[in-house]
Amino acid sequence: MPRPRQPKNDYVPTEHEEQREFVSWFRKTFPETLIAAIPNGGYRSKTAAARIKIEGGVAGLPDMFVPAWSLWIEMKRSKGGRLSADQKNIIEYLESIGHVVIVAKGCEDGQAQIEAMLRRE
Repeated sequence: MPRPRQPKNDYVPTEHEEQREFVSWFRKTFPETLIAAIPNGGYRSKTAAARIKIEGGVAGLPDMFVPAWSLWIEMKRSKGGRLSADQKNIIEYLESIGHVVIVAKGCEDGQAQIEAMLRRE
């Protein structure tokens, strides 16, 4: 059953829409730097989910990875959306081994966090 649309002035983009815009911005802004999506979310049949798990899929892995910067990005909607227990555990692990993790509340927040991170370096 399709999700009812909110009135236009109250519309909050989906996580997919936020991530799509973020990746587009990132690739235009940093064309020589690889950003890769980790397709972990979304509905899957039990068979497909089992196959992914056997192949090494890990629940809670952030949505995107920038290898050159050891940076993981977890995208959430600008309003709503929260980290699962699996996501919190994975983020804690990644940070403990020296990786950087950004939890972006929408595309604009992700952009601001990337820009702030680069200013600090």
